[in-house]
Amino acid sequence: MKKLLVSFVFVLTLFRSYADEGMWLPLLLGDQVYKDMLKRGLKLKPEQLYSINKASIKDAIVIFGGGCTGEIVSDQGLLFTNHHCGYGAIAAASTVEANYLRDGFWASDKTKEIASKNLSVSFLNRIEDVTDKVLPALGNANGAERGQKLQAITAELVKAATGGDEFKNAVVASMFKGNQYFLFVYDVYKDVRLVGTPPESIGKFGGDTDNWEWPRHTGDFSVFRVYMSKDGKPANYNADNVPFKPKHFLPVSIKGFKDGDYSMIFGYPGSTNRYETSFGVKLSTDINNPTLVKLRDMRLKYMFEEMKKSEATKLQLASEYASIANYWKFYDGETKQLLKFDTYGEKQKAEAAFISWAKGKPEYENIFADYEKNYQEWRPYAAHRQYMIEGITGCRLIGAAAAWQNLEALLKRKDYKPEEVERMVKAADAGRKNYLANNNLKADQNILAAAVMMFYSDIDKSQHPEGFYDNLFKQFNSIEASPYKAFAADVFSNSMMTDNSKWAAFMAKPNLDALMNDPAYKVVSAFIKNFNNKYAAKFAAFSAKNNDLGRLYMKGIMEMNPDKVKMMYPDANFTMRISYGNIKSYQPRDAVKYDFVCTMNGVMAKYKPGDYEFDLPAKFIDLWKNKDYGQYADPVYKDVVVSFITTNDITGGNSGSPVIDANGNLLGLAFDGNYEALSHKLAFDKDLNRTICVDVRYVLWCIEKLGGAKHIVDELKLVK
Repeated sequence: MKKLLVSFVFVLTLFRSYADEGMWLPLLLGDQVYKDMLKRGLKLKPEQLYSINKASIKDAIVIFGGGCTGEIVSDQGLLFTNHHCGYGAIAAASTVEANYLRDGFWASDKTKEIASKNLSVSFLNRIEDVTDKVLPALGNANGAERGQKLQAITAELVKAATGGDEFKNAVVASMFKGNQYFLFVYDVYKDVRLVGTPPESIGKFGGDTDNWEWPRHTGDFSVFRVYMSKDGKPANYNADNVPFKPKHFLPVSIKGFKDGDYSMIFGYPGSTNRYETSFGVKLSTDINNPTLVKLRDMRLKYMFEEMKKSEATKLQLASEYASIANYWKFYDGETKQLLKFDTYGEKQKAEAAFISWAKGKPEYENIFADYEKNYQEWRPYAAHRQYMIEGITGCRLIGAAAAWQNLEALLKRKDYKPEEVERMVKAADAGRKNYLANNNLKADQNILAAAVMMFYSDIDKSQHPEGFYDNLFKQFNSIEASPYKAFAADVFSNSMMTDNSKWAAFMAKPNLDALMNDPAYKVVSAFIKNFNNKYAAKFAAFSAKNNDLGRLYMKGIMEMNPDKVKMMYPDANFTMRISYGNIKSYQPRDAVKYDFVCTMNGVMAKYKPGDYEFDLPAKFIDLWKNKDYGQYADPVYKDVVVSFITTNDITGGNSGSPVIDANGNLLGLAFDGNYEALSHKLAFDKDLNRTICVDVRYVLWCIEKLGGAKHIVDELKLVK
């Protein structure tokens, strides 16, 4: 009896146990969750949160670009998101002469707004449970066969939902590791224009030093506008398009708030794996995360060395550098928190309870024995895969040259048609131009040298590409220079990827010999083909088996405790979710307590003139000295609140998500998490988890006072 009770208690750790944890599908909040939201302070009805037939908050929330969230804040399609979400568009609009990243930008009227090439926003049209259509089609298939069947049925459902309309998109998303499926249908708007951005010294204040840290003083916001055709439909960019008319937009509250007030976040969290096994946690902490962090650290070092040398290089590399740096620090912190809180041990306890329950149940009793075998078979090759993703192709020249593999395959065919080669060479030419425009050759050369050297030291010799290092040492083992540096210099000096005359000659007469003897393509042939030929199938088998086992494990968990299923939420998968909690201070360690807000006084306390991360515009300092806060000063702090923290459950993809009060008003924009809880993709920490948000009052102060763009504020519906 005692053993059964202990098992039951451990199983409960697999279910949502705390009010702040959970990324809930708005379609399936359920009475229990909604009542909890009311208990926490919510004042809205369910149909005000999500409705198909009536305007609701969900109609103001968009997928911004390919991986962020944004919200509509006016009846003229004005959109707020994070500065780091708009970073690529801001960088693309900038030049050395008109450097909007450095200096900021505010369109004086709609005619001055800047079109953003290849940027779109997607509005959720509807959600449909398609489990009854998908699972029967999959039957009892497993592994690769199941994946192929899923791909086929998904394609059918997407085609039926979109009808080939370029302004519609649809996704069939798996929930609970393949035990449930939902169809998400979107309306896609492709005319999105930059309205304004603070200077980088505001939008990235604190830089990498403060990233994932609290207290935080970053003005992480940017402003865009969505446009539609004159007849009210989604459209590509056209000067005659008109501002988008939303079904719903968020009023903006400048009333302020207090510790403990209700907070709610809508958005598109990218991915979590809260139901991961202990085997997966251990692989992450032992191999995957440390390898990624090590390789990204190397890449950042060489990129930053060149970015410091010129504004042009900084603009060129700014977006990718920021992206690499963000998750470099995240995975470093995740590893430390997983080890600190013994997530591996906690998972093992829950699994022991499941194993005990599963005895005598043929469908479930061998799951963890199979898990163990699967991980043992893949573990020797895990670092190799990380090196391919973050190291070898982390050199963007090699990644670009890898696209030539299709050309190689075509040229090896005896029956290829000249027009096929011409078409593929044109595509390769476009890829080459993109590489040269967006990468710094010196930084990339240093990355290649370091990646090849680190691969030699860190990856088992039996996995090395055959003959590669023997040839490298024979050719470049000089006393004067590192053989790796000499090798990389040779690649960058002699590849047709970087040599215009060689490339022109190849385009004029594409031939297999020239391709195969190109120094950059030799690296592709050595490393990428080595991995693809020997290890890619192992990873595919590992992943397929993990998917099968995960689906069964999840099914077993729900069968084990059917009365607890309503307390479960599916892992994040970049579909719309609601999380709720409270604005709340916290105590990260003994004798330390963090307040729930940061203010402009704190910004000035960090200010370092001329510093790369902590400099400020002169106008900011003058406004602060004069206490020119306008209507945005907090009545308690007698200062402008820059940022605040909540207990909401979010992850990557929630960047730019609106933080909404109990009445549906915008309080701020979520943009980060705190270092003490960076294990959140795998395990939610009920005590330490905090979401870091820029206060909308600071956003409006920056727009009106610092940017002189009061006309933008006048467009909003302010709640005072």
